[in-house]
Amino acid sequence: MNGAVGSRPLLTWAVHIAVLLLVTAWTIPTLGILVSSFRDKEQIVVSGWWTAFLPSERNIVARAAPPDEATEENGRWVLRGNIFEDGAGSVSAFGVSIQRPTEFAPGDAAETRGGEIITVQENGDYVISYPQRPEGSRGQRLFVTSLEAPKFTTENYRTVLFSEGLGRSFINTLTVTIPATVIPILIAAYAAYALAWMQFPGRALLLATIVGLLVVPLQMALIPLLQLYNNIGVGKSYIGIWLAHTGFGLPLAIYLLRNYIAGLPREIIESARVDGATDFEIFGKIILPLSFPALASFAIFQFLWVWNDLLVAMVFLGNNEEQLVMTGRLRELLGSRGGDWEILTASAFVAIVVPIIVFFALQRYLVRGLLTGSVKGG
Repeated sequence: MNGAVGSRPLLTWAVHIAVLLLVTAWTIPTLGILVSSFRDKEQIVVSGWWTAFLPSERNIVARAAPPDEATEENGRWVLRGNIFEDGAGSVSAFGVSIQRPTEFAPGDAAETRGGEIITVQENGDYVISYPQRPEGSRGQRLFVTSLEAPKFTTENYRTVLFSEGLGRSFINTLTVTIPATVIPILIAAYAAYALAWMQFPGRALLLATIVGLLVVPLQMALIPLLQLYNNIGVGKSYIGIWLAHTGFGLPLAIYLLRNYIAGLPREIIESARVDGATDFEIFGKIILPLSFPALASFAIFQFLWVWNDLLVAMVFLGNNEEQLVMTGRLRELLGSRGGDWEILTASAFVAIVVPIIVFFALQRYLVRGLLTGSVKGG
């Protein structure tokens, strides 16, 4: 007994550390997406999000002004300018050859084979001195390593929400997800009460069938179900995808709610029946209020599943622009804009912000809904 009691603090610490590691592993990528979604397009491709608040190093190839713009000074022809278009940046090294792009430090004089002397200052100002009057309209190439201050912008979100069609897909996803979450809960609540507290022939067989359906892959039903929908005229429509998600989500919903409702105190229900309450009155006035944690638990599961779904949406809703959901839109962006990380990160955060809100709003009911009723008192 002493050994068991003495091990509890150690077990508690182990649980806390495990939970902390899981939360950290889940939070860090989300934070990375959030930070990256506000970063400048040029900086996001050269440094990680964890360096977003530090100056970033970037290698650029600048071209000086045309040589024919040089002016004569003290017997040499001099060309002046700044390599930064917006005047923002700090030069840490420069070079005049692609083989040695960091050969010189700011302020050093670099001499080319043609006798030109090139100096680049830390603020980007350059001076090119020619031994004789230069000709031509093509400027000298300068290879510069630049340190730039952190840049943040909301342009990524404006592009995503108003230019990439994600706003429409956001509405489409809400149109699919909300009914596909509410409908299974309503049906499963009634079914769970019947399986828990009502006596009828075949109840045990029906419950065993529902448990068995939990392990059936939904991919087996996609084609037959789509053929059925096409025959009755609801294929490629919101009604079809609502019914599909309802059917795929009902086994888990009924199983979770039945376990919870079966664990409610029997005395309450028997007292209501003695007072003359019908099953509908017991369900509406007693079962539903007491089952809110279990309902919220399933709502989290179903909402996250439907919101992040791509396969079912492609099969039962289609890929046209008017009905494309968020996951489908992100897939298209990944294919056509694979190099535009600022667009992808902003799109990804728009896609996950609603599930995050739903999870944090209902997470306190999650563990209660899953565990309540699993252990009964004597």
